[in-house]
Amino acid sequence: MTAPNFPINSLLPDIQAGLTSLQRLVLEAPPGAGKTTQVPLALLNAEWLSDKKIVMLEPRRIAARAAAQFMAQQLGEQVGQTVGYRIRFESKVSAATRIEVVTEGILTRLIQDDPELTGIGAILFDEFHERHLAGDLGAALALDIQGTLRPDLRIVVMSATLDGERIAQWLDAPRLSSPGRSFPVRVEYPPARTQESVEHHLARVVRQALEENDGDVLAFLPGRREIARVQSVLSQSLQREDVEIVALHGELSLSEQQLALAPAEFGTRRVVLATNVAESSVTLPGIRTVVDAGLAREPRFDPNSGFTRLETVNISQASADQRAGRAGRVAEGTAYRLWPQSRRLDPSRTAEITQAELSGLALELAAWGSASLPWLDAPPAGALAQARELLSRLGALDAQERITPLGRRMLELGATPRLGAAATCAPETLHALIADLLALMDARSPMRGEASRSDDFRVRVNALHAWRDRRSATGQHGGVDAGALAAIEQASKGWRRRLDVRSAASGVPHSHAVGDLLLHAFPDRIARQDESNPLRYTLANGRGARLHEQTALLGEPWLVVLDLRHEARDSLILSAAPLDPRILEQDYPAQFQRVRNVRWNDERAAVEAFEERRFGAIVLERRSVPVQAEDAIPALLAAIRNRGLDALPWSEAARRLRLRMQSLRAWMPELDLPDVSDEHLLDTLQHWLAPYLQGKRKLDALSEEDLSQALAALFDYEQRRQLDAHAPDSLTVPSGQTRRLEYSPGEAPVLAVKLQELFGLADTPSVAGGRIPVTLHLLSPAGRPIQVTQDLKGFWERTYPEVKKELKGRYPKHPWPDDPWTATPTHRAKPRGT
Repeated sequence: MTAPNFPINSLLPDIQAGLTSLQRLVLEAPPGAGKTTQVPLALLNAEWLSDKKIVMLEPRRIAARAAAQFMAQQLGEQVGQTVGYRIRFESKVSAATRIEVVTEGILTRLIQDDPELTGIGAILFDEFHERHLAGDLGAALALDIQGTLRPDLRIVVMSATLDGERIAQWLDAPRLSSPGRSFPVRVEYPPARTQESVEHHLARVVRQALEENDGDVLAFLPGRREIARVQSVLSQSLQREDVEIVALHGELSLSEQQLALAPAEFGTRRVVLATNVAESSVTLPGIRTVVDAGLAREPRFDPNSGFTRLETVNISQASADQRAGRAGRVAEGTAYRLWPQSRRLDPSRTAEITQAELSGLALELAAWGSASLPWLDAPPAGALAQARELLSRLGALDAQERITPLGRRMLELGATPRLGAAATCAPETLHALIADLLALMDARSPMRGEASRSDDFRVRVNALHAWRDRRSATGQHGGVDAGALAAIEQASKGWRRRLDVRSAASGVPHSHAVGDLLLHAFPDRIARQDESNPLRYTLANGRGARLHEQTALLGEPWLVVLDLRHEARDSLILSAAPLDPRILEQDYPAQFQRVRNVRWNDERAAVEAFEERRFGAIVLERRSVPVQAEDAIPALLAAIRNRGLDALPWSEAARRLRLRMQSLRAWMPELDLPDVSDEHLLDTLQHWLAPYLQGKRKLDALSEEDLSQALAALFDYEQRRQLDAHAPDSLTVPSGQTRRLEYSPGEAPVLAVKLQELFGLADTPSVAGGRIPVTLHLLSPAGRPIQVTQDLKGFWERTYPEVKKELKGRYPKHPWPDDPWTATPTHRAKPRGT
């Protein structure tokens, strides 16, 4: 095969020279530049490589196969000779292979199995911008090896859209850029019609693209389901014999993928409906138009439910640019974007390590012996701690968070930690069934129509076995997608090879067989039915869950929950399988415990105690036992914290004492008075109140006198003297009467007093050593408010003459002297006859 002339070719001498003198390199090259297939071949005869291999990490299986195939063709060979590939359950390599294209999990296994990377001279990380978790881990491990065991190892990070400067700083490496080859691409934003679905919008724009443009059309959709819907819509609405509609996604068979990547027959135009596997790496000939839904399906971990699920999200600007660039590979093209032009996209894709469930990563790090790796983005500490807790529960880590023999077997199997635990715990006689479960758990449900709504996971197992036993017709029939089952069967064959199983499972498994195997993957999601509500369950992790009204699992006392949707109160169980609780007794004896549980009964307003037998948080048995003194106080204090201080029997005197203390503490901080705010008293209940709760089981056993004594014990004699001197409970007014001061934190104290009682008093009373003037609420003889003031002198001078005129006629029996400065204060009316 004649070597194609790729844009990257002009940069190959610089790449070769750079890696001759340096160990690391960053390469930026847009789609179509040829970096994936030309760089490995250009390095094959490098002197520094000697007879060692080049390993190239390719994130996607489709791209890995295609890259190896293209390089082999350039050498005039078959795949598996000089160039080969290894992906999950599929390998085409030989002793002669010098360039190995591998997917992410394969690279991690290579490194873990041989940290010195014997026989490997270079690792190339292609499409690094996708920032998959396994890719980030592989790069960090490779850098760690290069810095310790293999300083001669070459590392090249390549991408079409990449924050090159940041990557170059991380690697401490030079950065090379290739211009690529592209033609102008016109971008349009055709709006959706009212209530038009994404699939119908895209199908309509595809038809428009075929009318307005030459060549083939590449349409991007988030997943296989959307592709199938658009394929159905186009098949019905596109009445053209010269147009072929093909799908391209990761769940297709090898032959179906090769069909999508092959050129169309002469005189035929193609519409390729693809997921984001077509963004880069794979070459699609003849594309002149791109129709982009702007969506992708990415894993998101929900720490509330503990589940990772695929979510449909908006793509980044980098992905949008890369997709549009597909239309300009061979000539001028057009890109139709199915979102508003005003929408602002994130600049680049978020690293998966920052938002994924990390149990697989934590297990790899435990096997490596260190988490202190040269990360581009370090894993979040909280998510990593949660992952290690799960691994400990699964038995993969010991108490010192070191990997156990079980953990190593789980790693060798290559499944996720949860499913690896189930597989390694399965008896040999059930290895065929566990292979099916591994394949089914790793795939979308093959059920369609009404059957897809079943929450009984066994329905999927039975459908696979019926299809395998040829008891079901081919095609999508009877609620089953035969194409999906075929893909699941291929994965099951791969697991059977790894588990050394010669024959596949068949027939209907025992009613508890599926749950009894999968409970080892989800011991925290064992669920027991509530006695009072047959639809509600309590999970071993303490959360509540419920079955929907049309459940197929009604009446099952024990379930292992495989998928649920997190909701505020009880999460909805989406998929589960029944189990035999005797397996729990047999395999998890340590999780069965007898505990003493003391709690607060809100209805009785009392502390009660029980002895409980539990599996995790699931209560199996409970009996009432006497409340012990040491148990009651913590429960009482917890009830007070929950209810607030108003739950305590405050006397009026105690409430006023607190208000005075809070006010004076703010006015005169130099006195260093105790803090009696609600917040501080609640925080220190154990210190000041607990001694007065001794022997009590109920809150109403605490008397007002007990509480007043507890509060008074917070102050010493000198503090109480300062309080009485600077924030007195009451004041003696000129009439000789004692009137109470009302305190409120943050405000001046209030003195409510009849006007006549203040005759002869020139200045406003004050507290806190004269710092805070009292707010006077001046009252009429009937006790009604006349004036509020903190300036008594000003009141006498300016306001009193008007008040006197108004009230003298209303209250003639009370004194209204012309000169209040010299009048005799009184709280009584005038004597008769005066």
